[in-house]
Amino acid sequence: MKTKLKILWILSVSILVMACGNQSKKEKTLIKEKMDTTASEILVNPDYLAISYGGYRQKSRAVQPTIPELKEDMKILSAMGIKLLRTYNVQLLQAPNLLKAISELKKEDANFEMYAMLGAWMDCENAWTDKAPNHNIESEQNAEEIERAVQLAKKYPDIVKIIAVGNEAMVKWATSYFVQPHVILKWVNHLQNLKKSGELPKDLWITSSDDFSSWGGGDSSYHTPDLEKLIKAVDYISMHTYPMHNTHYNPAFWLVPEEETALSDTKKIEGAMLRAKEFAVKQYDSVTNYMKSLGVDKPVHIGETGWATISDGFYGKDGSRASDEYKSGRYYQLMREWTNTSNISCFYFEAFDEQWKDAGNPLGSENHFGLINLKGQAKYAIWDLVDKGIFKGLTRNGKPITKTYNGDKNALIQEVLPPPLAVEFVGHQ
Repeated sequence: MKTKLKILWILSVSILVMACGNQSKKEKTLIKEKMDTTASEILVNPDYLAISYGGYRQKSRAVQPTIPELKEDMKILSAMGIKLLRTYNVQLLQAPNLLKAISELKKEDANFEMYAMLGAWMDCENAWTDKAPNHNIESEQNAEEIERAVQLAKKYPDIVKIIAVGNEAMVKWATSYFVQPHVILKWVNHLQNLKKSGELPKDLWITSSDDFSSWGGGDSSYHTPDLEKLIKAVDYISMHTYPMHNTHYNPAFWLVPEEETALSDTKKIEGAMLRAKEFAVKQYDSVTNYMKSLGVDKPVHIGETGWATISDGFYGKDGSRASDEYKSGRYYQLMREWTNTSNISCFYFEAFDEQWKDAGNPLGSENHFGLINLKGQAKYAIWDLVDKGIFKGLTRNGKPITKTYNGDKNALIQEVLPPPLAVEFVGHQ
């Protein structure tokens, strides 16, 4: 009897060991598959939704998000179907800690999947000082920023799939810090050479993330030989488009045309949001058309676009009346529908509200681009995800993810205003 029990015990242990071995083998295969996933595969796949992420919760970036806070956010975003994040600089601890947090989550759960477009901030000489910015010469800090990005890409090759050299670093309205295209070109070429030498993964994609005009889609003053060289040097173009900002600066598309003045407010708003989406499409097309005019044919993706939900300035009730949760939600829906069906990656701006951006003005629009506010409430754009229960068991700052307005759409709509009529518009400039 003892012999039979011993044999049964040995068989049981053997089966268990084999099962564990097979499970371990499956996990290793899964990890390898994810590590081998490339930017070229991720950026065209609507199953890999992209978003811009900061994660700052306080009024100053002096208070960096902690590893537990970053993990909390990653679980929320993963539940939303987000698998690709965009960061903006590696000067502070946010990006290195974010990569560490993702790495730890992957070790805790082999099924957890999250990738990053790592931003390296670019400045001109004297940027952010009391001296006059010299836009033709770059800051000495740029080299250190690139080196930090390189080291992180080498440390986390399974997570960092893209490096973006600069954020709106070439657009001339960035008067505090913009540089000329030759600066971005220099560092893009440097990173491409590191790929050729084997120091960086060959499948790591290099780009710069900038306004549509900086990529040749607007004013012809941007059409320079260095920009042409840059377009040929990057692996893809990451362009920004902001119809919301243009409701103030370039409002012709936004205003209710004379033939629609008799429509209901609901129809006026819907018409304006459809025109806003078409505005973004036209800017996208303008970049792709300029690129192709140079004999270049490579992917163009949207590195940034978004819509604020609150504004006491240009976009509020005394301005273009663009900012509210309903319009923001419609823009989110329209942009996701367009980009997902067109295999365009769209880094929607942004995941969570961040109050440091306009710390002196709580109602400033820059503080209110998030899909989730600082109270852990999902805004109208993603109320449907709350209904589906995807946030069950998840919290932010100890609070469950609930709906703004207690989910009462009628209460939300009461605060929504139609755009100004074209026949009455005097101008906000």
